[in-house]
Amino acid sequence: MSSTIPALDTPTLDPAFAERALNTIRMLAVDAVEAANSGHAGLPMGMAAATSALWTRHMRFNPANPGWHNRDRFVLSAGHGSMLLYALLHLTGYDLPLDELKNFRQWGSRTPGHPERGHTPGVETTTGPLGQGFANGVGMAIAERWLAAHYNRPSFAVVDH
Repeated sequence: MSSTIPALDTPTLDPAFAERALNTIRMLAVDAVEAANSGHAGLPMGMAAATSALWTRHMRFNPANPGWHNRDRFVLSAGHGSMLLYALLHLTGYDLPLDELKNFRQWGSRTPGHPERGHTPGVETTTGPLGQGFANGVGMAIAERWLAAHYNRPSFAVVDH
């Protein structure tokens, strides 16, 4: 891997720090999958840079209030790569401590093999079968449009994304 990550090479983020952050996401996934003796580390390994750029540069969310109505939604359609989502949630301040990541895919943990809405803070939808997330995302977008059309006013936007 190169010494700099172009997607995160910004004046506010040191490239060496960005690389460490990406490697942290990757290694959290590898360690969790290895400890569980089950799971998929490929998606977190390959998508760490893209999702990190999305989460740190574009998405609006509030880890202290995961249900904030005007948040952006991240839908991980390939739910088998859930350690990517759990690592991002952990590193961005959601109530998902490292011990939960260490219990990945264990009975009773908040980090099941496929993300489950309502079970883990920050998980927007339950995903399992590949492609299911696309329909979920479209439904969420339609709902946002409907909310904006019914509640926004010219001088006051309740929903603005």
